[in-house]
Order: sequence, then structure tokens, then C-alpha cells
Amino acid sequence: MNKKQSLLNVFISVFGKVGILLVSLFYTRFLIQEISNDANGLNNLFKSILGVLAVAELGVGTAISFSMYKPIVDNDIKKVGALYNLFKKVYLIVSAVILVAGLIVLPFVPKLAKDNTLDTNIYLSFFIYLLSVCLTYFYSAKTSLINAYKKNYVTSFFNAIALIIEGAFQIVILITTKNFIYFMLCRFISVVIQFVLTEIFTRKTFKEILLVKDKIDAETRKEVFKNTGAMFMHKIGNVLVNTVDSIIISSFIGVGSLGSYSNYVLIMTAMTGVLTLFFSPLTSTIGQMCVKEDKESQIKYLHFFLTFNFIIGVIFFLGYFAIIDDFVKIFFGAELELEVTVVIVIVVNYFIQFMRQACLLFRDATGTFYNDRFKPIIEGVVNIGLSILLVQFIGIHGVLIATIATNLLICHIIEPLILYKYHFKLKPFKYYAFTYGYMAVFVGLLFLTKLAHFSFDNLYVEILVNGSIAVAIGLVVLGLNVAFDKVFRQYFISFFKKERLNAEN
Repeated sequence: MNKKQSLLNVFISVFGKVGILLVSLFYTRFLIQEISNDANGLNNLFKSILGVLAVAELGVGTAISFSMYKPIVDNDIKKVGALYNLFKKVYLIVSAVILVAGLIVLPFVPKLAKDNTLDTNIYLSFFIYLLSVCLTYFYSAKTSLINAYKKNYVTSFFNAIALIIEGAFQIVILITTKNFIYFMLCRFISVVIQFVLTEIFTRKTFKEILLVKDKIDAETRKEVFKNTGAMFMHKIGNVLVNTVDSIIISSFIGVGSLGSYSNYVLIMTAMTGVLTLFFSPLTSTIGQMCVKEDKESQIKYLHFFLTFNFIIGVIFFLGYFAIIDDFVKIFFGAELELEVTVVIVIVVNYFIQFMRQACLLFRDATGTFYNDRFKPIIEGVVNIGLSILLVQFIGIHGVLIATIATNLLICHIIEPLILYKYHFKLKPFKYYAFTYGYMAVFVGLLFLTKLAHFSFDNLYVEILVNGSIAVAIGLVVLGLNVAFDKVFRQYFISFFKKERLNAEN
């Protein structure tokens, strides 16, 4: 992929995420104000349930892009078309599986929405959401085809347009009708819009591929399903950790509590989604570097990215902590503010997960993800067990502490161990020391930020002052690393010099 197209993909992705976030904030605000916080909780419960059911798809999209890469480079239209035909069938099967699984879960949805007071037909609402999710798989093969040709900016743009239109429709519906079922129908309309846009684009751009009727050979089919299985096992951990957390909160604590929690997580997940764009576009660059450079240089680059991971995390997560309570008061209402201890645990939880980015970047670039494919299953099962146990004693804190423990004791140990064992052929003790040291420093800085918090009558002034203090603390950390960490300083300058030379050439 050329640099111009890479930048376009990142540019569209970032602006798409920002646009979707803004619309999500406004429709959530209107959902709470015009109907109730229970409606917000119920909406997020539906997303979580369907997120778990959609685990049947995990890995398919990645496997499509990977398997199509070589025939695309070779301009082998027939093989690309045959792969497209295979995955079109796979996605239709996935859609059918999710529909059946959703219908099985349907009778139990009210039991998962503890203390729900919303006056609506919960079965019909969930069924509409289920149909909208199933419909997405009717054009998923085409979306993956577009992405395989490195035109991710097209699918990102279509997704952003559809979701922004959906949000606008939802706001109008909430103001005019205050009807939760009509609110759910907007999601279905959004999916139809995305379906139409994708169909029009692919029929014009990939007409020759869509006309291919060939079937894929047995050897390629075997390789594709092997890759799909490996990616499935990797991605299932994320579903079993973050998505199931919301279902447990709704089931054991209440749908209203899930609504309040979701307001905080909405901002957090949007922020982390943008921050990961600092890392994900660099996979191919790191992959090439690992081929050209010796292992000692590669480890220094890993140290650079680990420290960069830490600095970015400190600046943004401290900033989030400093302003999020005031932001929730202004945007959603003071009555939806969470206890400070819950907010602290949310921030620590997501920061610890974010600190995996450097290791995951090198894992994907070096191809060692196959070697720890069983780790996500263990991670997910342990997290669910701990969450159900702890939620009964300490509520939301328990669900989040379970996730923190899972990341600290499984992910942050196994992922570096596999990378170092199979790629570097070394023990990761130094990496462990830096990672856990950085996380301990962050917790200390988090409490320092809390102690440095100022209160004002004007919440906007409070946001400005406390946000500035948090960012200042983060910039001090950046300055200290540049001043005293020789490896970070050296490779920071070296990396961006190489990127500039590559751009000039």
C-alpha cells in the first residue's frame, strides 16, 4: 500500500470515528432525556448480546483480506472471484447462525435486563436489532473485498455516513415520538443505506470479479479456514472480556446502572479506537523492519514503541479522568455521574488494555499470533468466571477488577512471552519490568491527578483547568523520557527520519 493511500485510510478512519462519536453522544443524550436512562441501558444491552452472538464471524474478514492479498498482487481475477464466492457463502451461513442464536436468546432478554422500567415491547425491540445485524452479513463479503484492495477509506466512509444518518434519524424520532421501537428501526434503515452504497460501489469497481463463478481449490480452502480459526480464537477473547462485562452488569446490577456505565465507556472506547490508529497502520512498516534489522535493533524498536505506548496513554487517559465527570454532568445529567472509585477502575482497566498495543503490533508484524491462539479462550473464560463471582460482592467494581486481573495475569504475561520465545529467542524479563513499571507509574499519576483536582462553580472552567493539569503531567512524562531514556530518544528520531526519507523517495 502506498503512503498516500495509507494516510487516506487513517484520515478517513479518524474523521469517521469522530463524526460517529459526536452523533452517538447526541442521540444518547436525547435517548436519556426524552425516554429514560433505562432505555440507554437497554440499547447497550442489545449491542452487547448481539456482539457476543456475532462471535461466529470473528476472523472471517481478516482471513479474507489475507487470502486475497497474493492473487490481487498477481492480478489473478479468477482466484479473487473464487475467494469472494466462498466468503459470500460463509457470511450467509454466519448470518443464519446469528439469527437462530438470537431467536433462542430472545425469550431470555427480559431476564438479562434487571430492574428495567421502560414501557416497550422488549421482544420486538430486540428482534428488530437482531434483523439489522443479520442484514449486515449480506454485504460483508463485498466490504471485505473492498478492504482487500486496500480501499478501507471507502468502507469507513460508507459506515460513517450510514451511522451519522442513523443518529440524525434517531434524534428526530426521539424528539417527535419518544418511541423506543421506532428508535430501533433507525438502525435497520442505517444498515439498508450501507448495503445500497456498498452494492453500488462494488458493482462499478469490481464488476469483473463479481461475474466470476469459479470455486476455490481445496488447498487454498484449507489454508483460509486455518487462518480463520486462528484469528477467531484471537478475537474471541476481546468479545468475552469487554462485551460480556456489559451483560453481567445488566443482569446482576440493573439495566439503569449499565446505562450510566455506558456513558463513560462510550467516550473511552471512542478515544482508544482513535489511539490505536497510532499503531495499526505501522504493522507493515514494522514487518519490513524485522526482516532487515538484527534482533538487537528490533528489541530497541520494541522498547521505543512500548515507551511511546505509555506516554500516549498517560496524556490521554489522565486527560479523560480529569474531565469525564464534568462532561457527563453537562451532557447527560448530574444524576448519572458514577462514584469516583468506579471511574478510577474504568480508567485503570482501559489503560492496562491499551498498554498491550506495542506488543500486539510486533506480534502481528512478525506473524507470531498463531502461537498464542489458545490464550484468548483462557482469558475469556477466566474473566467471565471472575466477573460473575466478584459482581455479587462489589458490584461494577468487581466486573472491572476481574478484567484488570485477566489482563495483568494472562495477557501481559503470555503475549510478550510468545513474542520473545518464537521471534526474539529470548526471555522477556526486561520487557515485563518496563511494562509493569509503567503501569504502576500510571496508577501513581492517576492519584496525583485526583489530588490536583480543582473545583469551580463553572463546570466549563473546571474542565479547562483540570484537563490542562492532566495534559501538563503527561507532557512532563514525555519530557523526562526524551531527556533520560537514550534508547527512546535515539529511535524516536531515527524512526521518523526513515519515514521522511521513504516519503521523499
